[in-house]
Amino acid sequence: MRALAGALLVALAGATAQAQEFTTLKGHGGPIMGIAVDDAGRVATASFDNSVGVWTGRAPDWLEGHEAAVNTVLAAGGLLLSGGDDYTVRLWNDEAPRVLGSHLGKVTSLALRDGLVASGSWDGTVGLWPLEGAGRRLEAPGGVNAVAFGEGALYAATSTGQLMRYDLATDQALPVISHGFGINEVIVTPDWIAYGAVDGGTRVIDHDGAEIADFTLDRRPILSMAYDAATHSLAVGDGQGYIMIVDTADWTIARDFRATRQGPVWALAFSPDGATIWAGGLDDVAYGWPVASLDTFDPGITGERSFLQAPETMSNGERQFMRKCSICHALTPGPSRKAGPTLHGVFGRAAGTVPGYIYSPTLDGSDIVWTDQTIDALFDEGPDHYIPGSKMPMQVISGAQDRADLIAFLRSASTETKE
Repeated sequence: MRALAGALLVALAGATAQAQEFTTLKGHGGPIMGIAVDDAGRVATASFDNSVGVWTGRAPDWLEGHEAAVNTVLAAGGLLLSGGDDYTVRLWNDEAPRVLGSHLGKVTSLALRDGLVASGSWDGTVGLWPLEGAGRRLEAPGGVNAVAFGEGALYAATSTGQLMRYDLATDQALPVISHGFGINEVIVTPDWIAYGAVDGGTRVIDHDGAEIADFTLDRRPILSMAYDAATHSLAVGDGQGYIMIVDTADWTIARDFRATRQGPVWALAFSPDGATIWAGGLDDVAYGWPVASLDTFDPGITGERSFLQAPETMSNGERQFMRKCSICHALTPGPSRKAGPTLHGVFGRAAGTVPGYIYSPTLDGSDIVWTDQTIDALFDEGPDHYIPGSKMPMQVISGAQDRADLIAFLRSASTETKE
């Protein structure tokens, strides 16, 4: 693990310039799930590859420690935090980065106000974690997809379609609105609240719940939001690959840009001057577009992951690998930035023995050896049953022939010498 002691406590001279040009940040081994930008212009990225990248220019520092996909990252107030599928909220600024708080389900979102970190989780709670001392969790009426601080209050967007307001003095909660479909994103300002929902609802309300504006289009779901107060710009990303930018000074759509050829926009963040919008999706790359000329660019995020290819372009065994394994595992020798260890030479290898990969405790010292039979059992029963406690996601290949085809493909592809 590489600790960036004090990395975000001081502004670096000559940090990422607010260049008015299209920019790509390459290096992750999985899709980009979250993006944040600090006051110095450095970009932090959260990825399915279990890591956080901190980019000064295009040179990343990798923060390792999460044991599963990282869903959200926050860079504010001189702090860098992240949350992931391993249920943890992590603080990276100390000499020894630490777990600030833990949930019983995946962590989806983070917010910070006056030294208090809030986290939303699919365990149906909101976490409140002071930088020093014990934290607490508040109950929510469903999985929490997004959190945001308001004046003396915390707001939580839930999978049940309720936007909740928690009084931080009493921990009492009241619903602000009930949307009817799950709410994925929320932005809170002193004057208004914007939220985005599973059904494509993109609405702005006042603090009493009365509607100010409705920007719902025929796109769904809404997956990301970002706000830049200085330029009055509210950015909205959806599942069909668009970034809509609303001018909140007059509540008009200023730009509507197709950012991906296919697939979602999972992450959005503005640069400190509001001139660049950063976005992430299915690609292993973060993209930065100049806001002023967004409409002149072609889609940058391809969304062309191998599991989305037409079935007739590959064998059944390769198709099973691409759908079930390719995001997490490489077939080439040596280390990679993917979430799982390489599968090169997997047959005959003892589980949990690839050098340099951090395995879950259940695989340390395991007596499993990967063979046709053990790989078949892994996908027949599912990793959560075959290796309880493993970091592998829950998935099953129910068809015996599909498993056999996958094993045949792996036996061939994992022994090839790749240049």
